[in-house]
Amino acid sequence: MASAPSRRSLVAGGTAAALAAPLLTAGAAGAAPPGGGGSAHSVVPGADVAAARGWSMLRGRKVGVVSNPTGILRDASHVVDSMAARDELNIVGVFGPEHGFRGSAQAGESEPKFEDPRTGLTVYDAYGADAKKMAALFRKAGADTIVFDIQDVGVRFYTYIWTMFHAMVAARDTGARFLVLDRPNPIGRRADGPLLTPEFSSGVGLKPIIQQHGMTVGELARYFNGELLPREGDGGKAELEVVRVRGWDPSTTAQRTGLPWVPPSPNMPTPDTATAYAGTGYFEGTNLSEGRGTTQPFQFIGAPYLDYHYSDRLNALKLPGVRFREGYFVPTFSKYTGKTCAGVQLLVTDPARYEAVPTAVAMLVEARKYDGFAWRKDQDPRPYWIDKLSGSPRLREMIDDGKDTAAVTAAWRSEVRAFTRKRRPYLLYG
Repeated sequence: MASAPSRRSLVAGGTAAALAAPLLTAGAAGAAPPGGGGSAHSVVPGADVAAARGWSMLRGRKVGVVSNPTGILRDASHVVDSMAARDELNIVGVFGPEHGFRGSAQAGESEPKFEDPRTGLTVYDAYGADAKKMAALFRKAGADTIVFDIQDVGVRFYTYIWTMFHAMVAARDTGARFLVLDRPNPIGRRADGPLLTPEFSSGVGLKPIIQQHGMTVGELARYFNGELLPREGDGGKAELEVVRVRGWDPSTTAQRTGLPWVPPSPNMPTPDTATAYAGTGYFEGTNLSEGRGTTQPFQFIGAPYLDYHYSDRLNALKLPGVRFREGYFVPTFSKYTGKTCAGVQLLVTDPARYEAVPTAVAMLVEARKYDGFAWRKDQDPRPYWIDKLSGSPRLREMIDDGKDTAAVTAAWRSEVRAFTRKRRPYLLYG
């Protein structure tokens, strides 16, 4: 690439070599993290660990990178820019998920194939690609090693983990290595919510895991490789490595890691959004606005037919770690564009006690009491979007039948216990 010398002079250096730490491969199950409690500047993402080693694990390989704007180093440079700046590395392509590699697309959109002006690399559109199409993209690029580096938010219906799943299957089927640059789960280790049933598999929930899985992408990759890939296609596992986060405690919130927050999607502007989204993402499956088109999506919830009683009723429940401020907002796009919505601003007062999924269920139960409430219709044979988000019709049917929050959440308690046991061998931290 003709522009490489000047680009390398600008980008070379990355993070300081003092961040160097050993890699953790897929075989090292359950190892405790070095370092400790995740105070500011003590948490080092896997990308920085790898960069400080000069990306040595990629030398001599034909490297494809699945990433988006969150794939940054602590100096705010992108991992692809850092890799492309090194003469000894051969980056053969970049694969962009939903919203695109550089993040220029809105929800449900992607960036078409293009040549990245900064690096000169070909960027392939991988959004919506299943394993077969992903494998074709990897073969077209000539990749024999796939690097995955995307900040997840810890929720089944956030699509990046399913991009990773398809990429892992494609890597296995093409004989490529799969390397995950791990990052903290911003909402921690808590596991909660219903298990997906296979009949409701979709792009917002492909395989049977619970809603709030409580794992990092590296841990999920290990889980996928051990539990799901052997039953996918012709079977077998991917050749997986995870570059572990250094110094992260799963009880540490994203706000306390000292790491910069790059929005992983346009409507995930802050870690506070991610904290709420684990539950209030449900409101995408209703005719209430989930706050898209406001400055606080998934924290503002409302509709023109709600009133101040909604916040009063929610606060009367005394849900742990949360308060509801009576709020009014006018979305600039998405549902109710240009119309005044009444509702609430969700305020997490104690992250350690806050329960995202039960809180959202309580919000749905109270909203269902309004005459204007409706579930969002879908176009395929499964007629309700909420069923895809929750993983089955059970949540919707129980709320429609007048069941209270305790009854609804009790329905999946055994599923959470079983998943928590099943994930245990694949955890890397804490």
